[in-house]
Amino acid sequence: MECEGEVEVFFRQDWRRVLLDSWSESEASVVCRQLGCGSVLNTSSSSSSSPEHSYMCVTGFNCSGSESHLRNCSSSQAVNCSSTEQLYITCSGTSNTVHSSIRLVGSGGDCAGRLEVFHSGSWGTVSDELWDIEDAQVVCRQLQCGVALSAPVPVPARFGSGTGPIWLNEVECEGNEASLWNCRYQLCGEDECGHKDVVGVVCSEYKEIRLTEGCEGNLEVYYNGTWGNVCVNGMTDETAKLICRELNCGRTGSESWSKARVESAPNWLDNVKCRKHDSTLWHCPSSSWGENRCDNRNEVACITWS
Repeated sequence: MECEGEVEVFFRQDWRRVLLDSWSESEASVVCRQLGCGSVLNTSSSSSSSPEHSYMCVTGFNCSGSESHLRNCSSSQAVNCSSTEQLYITCSGTSNTVHSSIRLVGSGGDCAGRLEVFHSGSWGTVSDELWDIEDAQVVCRQLQCGVALSAPVPVPARFGSGTGPIWLNEVECEGNEASLWNCRYQLCGEDECGHKDVVGVVCSEYKEIRLTEGCEGNLEVYYNGTWGNVCVNGMTDETAKLICRELNCGRTGSESWSKARVESAPNWLDNVKCRKHDSTLWHCPSSSWGENRCDNRNEVACITWS
């Protein structure tokens, strides 16, 4: 993967050109980070002469600049390619191909999901034959996602089965390698491994949030393999609104305090104070993750519209 050029994204089952409209340095910095290409040096327009994918383009990305992946920014939209001004980005570094050639997809986060590898110009999956926790440890280390909590086989339904080819088979890692590509493995041809199950990985840095009664109740977060509590200290209605949006429970809500549903669960977060530009709870300032001391836990009630 290169660190300079016209930007395309995989959107609605095809690669689409990204238009310069409403693009800023914040979005460009996310692209450079996602590709392992350092920081953004320059954004400019490019009048593309390529007719490929010319009937539909993508615009409308809105990033804070701190996201690890463009998909974590607010929703983009497809438009007709009436403009020829395509986005061109120059990043500071050379591509970190070791990091960008594998990914975990299907969970909504970067640190859990179906394992996919980039090979022969496309993304594909990994066969479950000989797959174990040592292999998963290497994936989590390579993606800077902590340690492996599990290596579910077959891949859970919530991660999806994948649609591309199965590229790798019989992966055998010792567990201390820096990259999956340093392990022993067999490469599959286009159709050689199509009958196998594919693998998923869950790393310790994978995070989720939930309300205990659907769109209301105690706010709980999943971290380091355990569901835990959020302390009520310092939380505002702005934080409650973001939580409701993130859980698809409406665009507004209110917060209050209550006793924890599970008193023995760890208190993962305290002093969470989200700002208007934050797009996910993980971007909000807070105390350090860990065993925070608090008597009261947070409760959120969202307002949903039918």
